[in-house]
Amino acid sequence: MRLTHSFKTAFQGIAAHASRSLLTILGIVIGISAIMLIASTGKSTEALIVGELGGLGAETIVVRPGREPKGPTDFAQTLLSDSLKQRDLDALRDKNNVPYALEVSPEILVPGSVSYAGETFRPTILGFSSEFMERALNLQIADGTGFTDRDIRSKAQVAVIGDRVQKELFGNKRAVGEFIQIKGRKFRVAGVYAPRGQVVFFDVDELVIVPYTTAQTYLTGTKHFNQIIVRAQDSALVEQTVFDIQKTLRLMHRIGDPENDDFNVQTQQGLVQQISTIISVFTLFLSVVVAIALVVGGIGIMNIMLVSVSERTREIGLRKAVGATYRDILIQFLIEAVLLTTVGGILGVAIGWALSLGSSYAISVYLGSSVVFAFPVKAAFVGLTSAIVVGLSFGLYPARQAALKSPIEALRYE
Repeated sequence: MRLTHSFKTAFQGIAAHASRSLLTILGIVIGISAIMLIASTGKSTEALIVGELGGLGAETIVVRPGREPKGPTDFAQTLLSDSLKQRDLDALRDKNNVPYALEVSPEILVPGSVSYAGETFRPTILGFSSEFMERALNLQIADGTGFTDRDIRSKAQVAVIGDRVQKELFGNKRAVGEFIQIKGRKFRVAGVYAPRGQVVFFDVDELVIVPYTTAQTYLTGTKHFNQIIVRAQDSALVEQTVFDIQKTLRLMHRIGDPENDDFNVQTQQGLVQQISTIISVFTLFLSVVVAIALVVGGIGIMNIMLVSVSERTREIGLRKAVGATYRDILIQFLIEAVLLTTVGGILGVAIGWALSLGSSYAISVYLGSSVVFAFPVKAAFVGLTSAIVVGLSFGLYPARQAALKSPIEALRYE
């Protein structure tokens, strides 16, 4: 029996039960579509985060308390660590210690909400330097002004708010000069940022920035910083600046072995690599979970092929009676199984492409950022290859059962 005839017969067998064939490959279609969607969304999200991190500038260095996170326990320790204090900030600002540091500013995260005249909104509240924020993220003040280093030193109760914060609390009323409440304390609105949307890890339009000294004294009551941001004079000096920061902090904390560091230093490149690794591992994990659908689809293929073999027993007997060999019957039913899964793979890739494109658009609308659609060529190739492998693996047993049938017994089958 020629191979072309085997393909033709397999096509006829599938077409004869089109609805059943479509339902049979549904597990394959769902599995490959999900893998495509996960891979595409992962790539698009990674590109978005990397692009946002680029907004900080290549010369930006982030110093965080706690050891460098390498697992869930380390992340918890980092969040709870209080190893960065005022004396560390003073040491990092000393040009004798870190000569290439252009600016150094600490950050305090303040949980809570903001209220004005009965209206309440829950923004991202940061104790920071508004001037540093404006220079680092290239932010513009639409109304009023930011606060100065003098306000930071005097622990002034002033704030700069985002565009959405103004709209939620004040409506069409001008916010500058008014007083908002944070944890029972009144803060005068000094300025309002121009609409900007998502930048790095937060939405500028939902920001409230207060002097970090004020945040420590009146809002959190803490003596430590959540992180310290350092800007090197030039991106080429980042590596040397990181070395100086580590040397200074180890000296301040009396640490001899770098393995015992109670702080971690991240550059933008380091953050990008860390985020890429996390997203890749997460994507792989989800893909493995979704691959179970392919196994379920394979079981469905095996089941329906066994039914097909049973239904076509007389046909198998006739073919053997006119000279079809064990190999001919085996190849015919294997081709039929592989065709089923290949069609499922192609449909899965097409549906996955459409869902990925839709998800990229939905993320763009939701975040207000431009998310570039990334077609996962590798995932499509892996998906189609997996479909063929599933067809071969789960179609072999039914095909062998068909090929082993005795022609005499098959012709007697009712």
